[in-house]
Amino acid sequence: MPLLNMSEGKKTYWKGIEQLKNDPAFVKNAQNEFPEFLPIQGSSDNSRRDFLKMMGFGLAAVSAAACEAPVKYAIPYVDKPVDVDASLPNFYASTFSMGSDCCSVLVKTREGRPIKLDGNKYSKVSLGSTSSQVESSVLTLYDKQRLKYPTLNNKESNWRAVDNFVKDELTKKGSKKIYVVSHSINSPSTLDVINRFNKKFDIIHVEYDTSSYSGMLDANEDSFGIRKLPYYDFSKAKTVVSFGYDFLGSSFNHTLFNKQFTSQRVVNRDKREMSRLYTFESNLSLTGANSDHRIPIKTSHSKIYIAELWNILNSKIGTSRDYINYNKSRKDFINLEILNKAADDLIKNISSSIVISGSNDKDVQSVVIMINELLRNYGNTIDLNKCYNTRRGDDSKMVEFISDLEKKSVHGVIFLNSNPVYDHYLSSKIRDALDDVPLKISTSDRIDETSVLCNVIAPDSHFLESWNDYEPMDNHYSFSQPTIRRIFDTRQSQDSFLKWIDSKENYFSIEDQLERKAKIN
Repeated sequence: MPLLNMSEGKKTYWKGIEQLKNDPAFVKNAQNEFPEFLPIQGSSDNSRRDFLKMMGFGLAAVSAAACEAPVKYAIPYVDKPVDVDASLPNFYASTFSMGSDCCSVLVKTREGRPIKLDGNKYSKVSLGSTSSQVESSVLTLYDKQRLKYPTLNNKESNWRAVDNFVKDELTKKGSKKIYVVSHSINSPSTLDVINRFNKKFDIIHVEYDTSSYSGMLDANEDSFGIRKLPYYDFSKAKTVVSFGYDFLGSSFNHTLFNKQFTSQRVVNRDKREMSRLYTFESNLSLTGANSDHRIPIKTSHSKIYIAELWNILNSKIGTSRDYINYNKSRKDFINLEILNKAADDLIKNISSSIVISGSNDKDVQSVVIMINELLRNYGNTIDLNKCYNTRRGDDSKMVEFISDLEKKSVHGVIFLNSNPVYDHYLSSKIRDALDDVPLKISTSDRIDETSVLCNVIAPDSHFLESWNDYEPMDNHYSFSQPTIRRIFDTRQSQDSFLKWIDSKENYFSIEDQLERKAKIN
């Protein structure tokens, strides 16, 4: 609210109507810089407990955890090395793990606290790339919403009481079933622990993925005999045709795919051509935004486009293989001009292309496999000799689990760092059927849609507080190590499984054994 003083050529400003009208209350308060009385002396009536409430217990706990480093598996030095300086950060090679995803990272720590995650350039799986999810995951370590202790029947408890309750309930299973429900697990040591648990209690382990790849996995099993996802090398692909598959933004290992794809999009003096990308999708994705030709289509039309692409390629290449028949009246909505152009580019770059689909229909994925075989992409841009282990979910087994819940034939279920009541497409059925299960355990590190329905919560430690191993790709291993002492009273879920089978070993020793076996083999 400026007023221009014409004589001086300056503007006068007021903070509000009260100042303009010289309101008595405003004039009185304007004399005090601070609206509340501040004591001259540094003493305060606020207790330490009030201070922790104000600052958040998470921050205080992190500070305490950083003061004392774990020495159980480390040898402390007596004389500080010359190259160790408290003002300089330390870096630890570790592995990000959340849901079905994992990524090799370099953890930057200051004064015992992890503060940043960067890609590990020595990783053959990610090639040093990361994603926004990886970068931001360090914040979840300091989240004060994390559970600070185990709970039993919705009340604060301790590990001894929880272990006794779980072991007692497991022995009461009778003829009913016990399930372990998790996202895809690519940790050899974790799978070994689950197998040990299975030997004692005859459990059923079900894996699922939030974004299901079950159709693609089933199609690969029918065609090649292996239920895995092959290695796609976009750095060798001169033509890429994608049907509703966001391989640059939300697919498995999209961090690597980004790096590979962009390497083919650079034009310089020695490299005059770049790859061509055709995207057929319903919603705009990162892949579609970077495509040379983006064709908006309905999701339900994707299978028709793929079938017609097969027929066009079959005709142009001149094979004796069968054509795919479908209702030709539905051919009106197909953009044949672009589809023929994509087919010509694929034939021009035969054995140097990739056709991929995001459909979860096994039959659609089988046609995509036929197209890539016709274009001789297997063994060139698609490698079946090194497959990914980060997506192993089986939709049919998850449906069986839900069916058993509804039949009331399940005595116990352990949700291993999973939240199917939130992220599974049959979440409402799971939620309604859990009421009749006597033993419900969640290892989630916070209250979520699934753990709130469980009578036992055994919170898992954060991946930055844990030891673990991973095999995201066949014969490619990575390890995670704790970069800070456990902030809260949590426990690795693998150690919980070992406790419940009365094992004398801990998870760290099992990892050590498997590592020695791998070296011998």
